[in-house]
Amino acid sequence: MRAYLFLLLFVMSLATLAQNPILQRNPQSGSRGQTGATSNNNVADFVRPPVEDYKIISIANDTTHVDTTQSIQKEYRFNYLRKDRYRLLPFANTGQTNNTLVYEFDKISTMPLSPAQARHFNYMGVDDINYYHVPTPLTELYFRSAFQQGQQLDAFFTMNTNPRLNFSIAYKGVRSLGTYQNALTSTGNFRSAFSYRTKNDRYHIRAHWVAQDLLNQENGGLQDQALEQFRSGDDQFDDRSRLLVQFQDAENILDGTRVYVNHYYNLIQQKDSISDYSLSVGHVFNSENKFYEYRQSAASSFFGDAFDSGSFRDRTDHEETYNELNVSYRSKTLGQLTFQANTTHYDYGYKSVLIQDANNDGITERIPNRLIGDIFGVGGRYQNTLGGFDISGEAQVNIAGDFDGYSFKGEAGYTVATLGRLHGRIQSNSSAPNYNHLLFQSNYINYNWHNAPTYKNVNTNTLSFGLKSEKLLNAEVAINTIDNLAYFAKSPIDSLVTSFQSQAAVNYLSVTAQREFRYGKFALNAAVTYQNVGGATEVFNVPQLLTRNSIYFADRIFKNALFLQTGFNVTYFTKYNMNGYDPVLAEFFVQNDEELGGFPLLDFFINVKVRQTRIFLKAEHFNSKITGNDFFSAPGYPYRDFNVRFGLVWNFFL
Repeated sequence: MRAYLFLLLFVMSLATLAQNPILQRNPQSGSRGQTGATSNNNVADFVRPPVEDYKIISIANDTTHVDTTQSIQKEYRFNYLRKDRYRLLPFANTGQTNNTLVYEFDKISTMPLSPAQARHFNYMGVDDINYYHVPTPLTELYFRSAFQQGQQLDAFFTMNTNPRLNFSIAYKGVRSLGTYQNALTSTGNFRSAFSYRTKNDRYHIRAHWVAQDLLNQENGGLQDQALEQFRSGDDQFDDRSRLLVQFQDAENILDGTRVYVNHYYNLIQQKDSISDYSLSVGHVFNSENKFYEYRQSAASSFFGDAFDSGSFRDRTDHEETYNELNVSYRSKTLGQLTFQANTTHYDYGYKSVLIQDANNDGITERIPNRLIGDIFGVGGRYQNTLGGFDISGEAQVNIAGDFDGYSFKGEAGYTVATLGRLHGRIQSNSSAPNYNHLLFQSNYINYNWHNAPTYKNVNTNTLSFGLKSEKLLNAEVAINTIDNLAYFAKSPIDSLVTSFQSQAAVNYLSVTAQREFRYGKFALNAAVTYQNVGGATEVFNVPQLLTRNSIYFADRIFKNALFLQTGFNVTYFTKYNMNGYDPVLAEFFVQNDEELGGFPLLDFFINVKVRQTRIFLKAEHFNSKITGNDFFSAPGYPYRDFNVRFGLVWNFFL
């Protein structure tokens, strides 16, 4: 991945030398006596366009612009994921996985998901890649310190060579040794994208290429004696590298590349305000190759018996290619209506078939090496505004192939001037369990199964509604029902992790409310989530209460040259049977033997903004010595100790 970083820096340097910025002329600069009017290269004759002209466009055509302000939301997003982690609990080292405190079911799919979902928090999907339209070249640099012998960097560059063609290139790299034994992380996310439209505006294309490798050393958590030493608070174990872990010779990696192309052609084009309809045909191509690998120098009894006691590598390959043809009709009256037909080719599995006597009863079991085939589906999308209501919906059904599945989502929103925006969503999704529930092979004997013939589709139904109001609060209520939930848990026979499917439904309610209160230059940003689980409560564990509160001061100082934001973040969630982590699968598993949580997390931060540069300084979990060593991200995996970290985000415009 270093080669991608060098490529990014080279392109940025080349563009800086070669690009003629599309700037706006300053009408005052030609007069004598005006500042900068004597510039030899005429740069002073131009002023930078407003930041609102630097557009960010999602694959769903939602458009925002570059934001160089400093807010409490920027404080929440200043982390390895560069997302608000309110619903997540990170592990001790930067770049490791996260335990989920609040679940969301807003994404729908009729296909099984990839293995190693615990590695996918930082794996960038199609929805995570944006496209841009900028009047001058734009660069963003993100930097943050890590935990011993490493740093975080996210470098991004985009430019328009003309108003119709844009390209962008970016690389995010992280390397951090961590404070515990065998916990190094080394990850890289390289992204390149472009968008183009013809002069007559008939043909549009967006495409990207992404290469990602996410490596983590794995130690299995602390040994039982080390857990006692950690909880004791003895000063001699403040050096966490002295605590013994389960093993020191394992690591896993998720590696993937993706080519994505989304383009369409307007057969009938809306030429002016008189023409009220258009008709287009489009094509979507998405090809992604992944592999997940767990490797270890010697088999450990921690995972049970093994076929080979020496060094081994468990590799799982997953290739998927999606093609879609669509026809879209848009009019002022009917809105936008799209019909599409698609095919998905999938190839998941291993190099060889496994034949074993799993129960030592003389009866052999054959575990195949591949799940391979083609799925054909049809669907549609609709979007319109009727009587002040924003309405959208999408549906998909698999009509041929080995995987049955369907999905439906309908959303509506309405804005009340005196209140805010009300919105609701109804959603139903049916798909096969994730691939590693259906088929898995490993050197460890227990981690071999073939459930594809017997497992049923996981059916998820969601009803949610909410309010977004600056006057009152932001609130979201979601009611979910999950049938045939596939999950990992320890077997009651040998206490080793394996795959299960629930015979009873899970009923899951979550209610989240958020509000910011201001008094002069002081503010309180408060968020709270209440959760309740009914039905099969033993297979779906979440804390009943989660809350985060930020008390901070914000003001401009030094004659408005610097913006200062400083305060405290307080996060707390109630005790519950927190999910365990399995490094062989890179998945979380359900456990009901140990309650964890109930510890406060206090952070102190100082953030400043100078021009387009935002600087962050944070003392994380500074209460760890006061409240005792009973903080965990998963059973056997302590949460982060008190540490001080700093970083910055710098936007500059060429």
